[in-house]
Amino acid sequence: MRSLTPLDRLQALLCLILLTAVTAYGASREKAQPLLLSEVLASVQTQYPPYLAALIEQDIANGRVRQAQGAFDLNLTAGGNLTLAGYYDGHTGYAMLEQPLPFWGGSIYGGYRLSSGYLPNYNKDRTGSDGESILGFSIPLLRGGTIDSRRANLWKAQIDQELADPLIRRQYLDFVRAASVSYYNWLAAGQRLALHESLLQLAKDRDSAIAEQVSKGASAPIVQVDNQRLVVSREIALVQAQRRFEAASIELSLFYRTASQAEPILAKRDRLPKSFPAHEKLDDNKLTSDIAKAAIFRPEMRRMELLIEKSLVDLKLAKNNMLPQLNAGIEAGQFMGENRPKDLEHNEIQAKIEFKLPLQRREAQGSIAATEALLQRLEQDRKFARDRIAADVRDSYSAVAATEGILMQTRRNMELSRQLEAAEQERLKEGATDLLALQIREQAAFDAQVLEVEAQAEYFRALANYKAAVAADLPPSVNRGSK
Repeated sequence: MRSLTPLDRLQALLCLILLTAVTAYGASREKAQPLLLSEVLASVQTQYPPYLAALIEQDIANGRVRQAQGAFDLNLTAGGNLTLAGYYDGHTGYAMLEQPLPFWGGSIYGGYRLSSGYLPNYNKDRTGSDGESILGFSIPLLRGGTIDSRRANLWKAQIDQELADPLIRRQYLDFVRAASVSYYNWLAAGQRLALHESLLQLAKDRDSAIAEQVSKGASAPIVQVDNQRLVVSREIALVQAQRRFEAASIELSLFYRTASQAEPILAKRDRLPKSFPAHEKLDDNKLTSDIAKAAIFRPEMRRMELLIEKSLVDLKLAKNNMLPQLNAGIEAGQFMGENRPKDLEHNEIQAKIEFKLPLQRREAQGSIAATEALLQRLEQDRKFARDRIAADVRDSYSAVAATEGILMQTRRNMELSRQLEAAEQERLKEGATDLLALQIREQAAFDAQVLEVEAQAEYFRALANYKAAVAADLPPSVNRGSK
């Protein structure tokens, strides 16, 4: 067997390149897959800008929780006193760390204090030459014990963190419904466009036959003129149908986007499915259970529950503010080194207590009254939200049932119109009728087909509303917690 020459290798390489190009071209010529609603909804969940913007609400809520947690940060305090003129020439300095506690409103603190110069015996800041270490804690026994403004703000921020979830879910349901309606409008516009093309082609095909009859003297020239007028009018209607399809494609592109850059995709005619999806038969016996399920899973109910919970925090804080302020604490000091004043012990422990009571307490009373009124309003809002959800489910179910009945009637109307059209065509062939009668039958059959397409679209739009009413397309929970 002879070895391959450089020319043979070049020819083989050219053949390989040509085969690859032909294969790629053939693959590119493959028919595009029909665009399904599931593909559009997947794009909404991952690429739709308003939904991605809604998800940011969770990050905002997480940031507010972290902001509220800042009230419990470890605090460093440093300062001092310097006597500029007077009998005593002493001066002091201190550095303290204080840690607020997340329970019972208390705090612990510790630090170092140092004084120098001459200070009076009653001065609490007086220390030895090596200073004094301090450790203590304080705790409110009444007001500020079970709750205070710091913990209330943190708890409300955590509730707001949970509130982000039903807000996002509500918007997602609306986006899914809008995307579904846009998809079915696009599908219906594509089918109407195909019907207009078929209707126009009928007139064009008939024009050549009429022209032959006119040339033979079998038909009057005016018959051909009438058919040509019909062609022009149907061409105008076709342009209008093309414009409606393009408008529907543009509307759909707001929801249907590329996976990489989230750029709108204009769905072409080659992606149109051949027909609408199969109908989903609704069970009359499930209406009651669907209403109960919607009352549980609709985001509005969870939102109302969280708003009530948030107001209860405010009410608890307002009632706590009615109590007297009674703070207790213990502070221990240890003098460092041996060089200390003789009247000071090496270790000292002090117990502290303070009582304070605003006699009128109008701020707390007003806050209680306002919060209780707000809770009453929220209870009424929750009751009405439940009633509105039940009404939404019933109304959307009624719409699905009605459109399903209309669809059955439009299909029957379409079948009868087609039978009349076919019969009129036979009569024309036999010379028992004229072109005008056939045109009327053709238009009636066309109108019946358009009505059937509209009924299909209306049915699926009603079904999208029903699914939104029963919260059938909820995404997984988006509550990611505080970061």
